Amino acid sequence: MDDMEHNSPIPIELLTSSAQVSELARILSRERRIAVDTESNSRHRYPERVCLVQVATNRKVYLIDTLAVKDMEPLSQAMADDTVMKVIQGAEYDIRCMDREWGFRVRNVFDTSIAARFVGIERFGLSFLTETLLGLQVPKLARIQKSDWSRRPLSQEAMNYAATDVGHLFRIQEVLEGKLRALGRSSWVSEECARLEDIRYVAPDPETAFQSLKGSRKLDGQQKAVLKRLFTTREAEARHRNRPPYYILPHETLVHLASNPDADLARLPSLRGQINSRFGRQLRAALHKGLADPPVNSPSHSVRRRVTTIEVERLQRLKKWRMDLGKELSIDPALVWPMVTLERIAKAPGTLGAELQSGEVRHWQREQFATLLEAALV
Repeated sequence: MDDMEHNSPIPIELLTSSAQVSELARILSRERRIAVDTESNSRHRYPERVCLVQVATNRKVYLIDTLAVKDMEPLSQAMADDTVMKVIQGAEYDIRCMDREWGFRVRNVFDTSIAARFVGIERFGLSFLTETLLGLQVPKLARIQKSDWSRRPLSQEAMNYAATDVGHLFRIQEVLEGKLRALGRSSWVSEECARLEDIRYVAPDPETAFQSLKGSRKLDGQQKAVLKRLFTTREAEARHRNRPPYYILPHETLVHLASNPDADLARLPSLRGQINSRFGRQLRAALHKGLADPPVNSPSHSVRRRVTTIEVERLQRLKKWRMDLGKELSIDPALVWPMVTLERIAKAPGTLGAELQSGEVRHWQREQFATLLEAALV
């Protein structure tokens, strides 16, 4: 049992100085495990910033006000210490955010959402896991969850909410680890979590980011040139206003304008009140320049070989194998084997040996299922 009783409220300490973070780093170096979470302001500000880092030990929850702390480097040492386990719910986002903000490397991760998937839990949000595994109902107040975490001072209600996100992770981890050991899947989750250590933040390429918008692929080359100009204009305005781009102008409006550059801006609800503003003038200039720009040519794709009936049937057989095995193990079939390798094997079954060594295939998948996959190909 933890040093504190499970039902006792865990004390919360707000850290606002670099000296306090340095002291916390010394405390964390003596811990066996810590729980970690972050709160960002992506719903309200742009570019997004991490506004709070929550770190829990068995005795206390520390809330680091990252907007006040000047030097976060001491915490980076704690995150990189592979002798201290970091229990994180949905770790990918937090790891990417901490890399973007401070270049942190996070080692020895136990992701409770990943572990939940491997014990057959189909819903793996924190509230559901807390209720299902611990029998506790923790109210998740949407108005706090969606609030602007960059606002100061933090209310006591907001601090309690943030602390709750890490307050139950140790017990959830313990329950999940017990289930994993019983199923013989602890090493499976260990490998999946180890892969999280390689996650890095990659900034969008300003030359190609506009192509991520839904509907952009249907545009012709000239329309894409217009969209690129509009996208760049909106990006600059979002940074100027410190507001998320979608709130400046919805993605759908950008694509609509790119495909209808002669549209009457005054008739677009999302532009109401902005037509004669500085931003409205910039949009009209972007439309004009985009029409004069060279067309944006999509990368040429090699002509795909027609898939044979035998290959289609083979892929269907492999999909069924994966589906049946997932049902037998009571886990998502997507965890059994990566689909991309099955698609390649279906086209060229002689490459099975090479596919088994590909980066997409995990060691535990190869050890557990390679023989079964080979049999499914016969």
